[in-house]
Amino acid sequence: MNTFQRPVRTTLLTGVGLLATALMVFPLYWVVVTSLKNTTEIFHTPPTFVPVHIDWTSYLDNFVRNGDVWRYMGNSLQIALGTMLLSLLLAAPIAYGLARLPIKGRNIILFTLLVLQMFPSIMLAVPLFVMFSRIGLVNSIIGVILAITTRTLPFAALVLRPYFLSLPRDLEDAAFIDGCSHWGAFARIILPLSRPGLLTVAALTFLMGWSDFLFPLSLITDDTKRPLTLGIYKFISEYGVRWNDLMAVSVVAAIPILIVFLFAQRYITSGLIVGAVRE
Repeated sequence: MNTFQRPVRTTLLTGVGLLATALMVFPLYWVVVTSLKNTTEIFHTPPTFVPVHIDWTSYLDNFVRNGDVWRYMGNSLQIALGTMLLSLLLAAPIAYGLARLPIKGRNIILFTLLVLQMFPSIMLAVPLFVMFSRIGLVNSIIGVILAITTRTLPFAALVLRPYFLSLPRDLEDAAFIDGCSHWGAFARIILPLSRPGLLTVAALTFLMGWSDFLFPLSLITDDTKRPLTLGIYKFISEYGVRWNDLMAVSVVAAIPILIVFLFAQRYITSGLIVGAVRE
């Protein structure tokens, strides 16, 4: 490739990259812009890509004058944190056992975890509702956390296992010589060295818990216990959609996710790379 072709190729690739980025970012931009428009401007033809008059009414109505959205966000935060902690608590020892211990039928277990991820949530919603209704977990935040964990646990175990496999066995052998058990080596050696993998799973399971819609829909009827994914549906009725309110709440709802990925981005990238290249 000559010296003339290289700048042309770089310019073309840069242009394609900028176009692809613009296409992906535009829906987010449109959500923010719509949240700052009044109802008349939202339905204006042709549409305005920049608000003519910035209107903060939707934010004031939903986050200052009315506290329902804050309650929904609090419920979503409980569900997301509970799902994240329970997934880590169960997935870490499962993944470690599958990575290090001589378990019979290990390949069958791994295949089962992989198949469980393929099941659509709707297949689990009705059986879980029947089961939880018998033990008093319907209309309960704990019940929703347990239901979502049935989806996040196989994923978390499969992500963590390759990461545990990437750690040298010599570290555990040295711990065994010093008198540690498998649990001791796991808690004192493996977990501290697995921080990128654990943070990867924590961030992704938090996102799954924050954004889940089906299990809260099937398990919660009390408005005071609804998460944000159900709460925003009050803006959608048979008479129309309150787009400015819906978009304003969506903008604020995205902030916790952005914060999580902003602080955990480096660990998420390294954790997924390790899990992808080592089996």
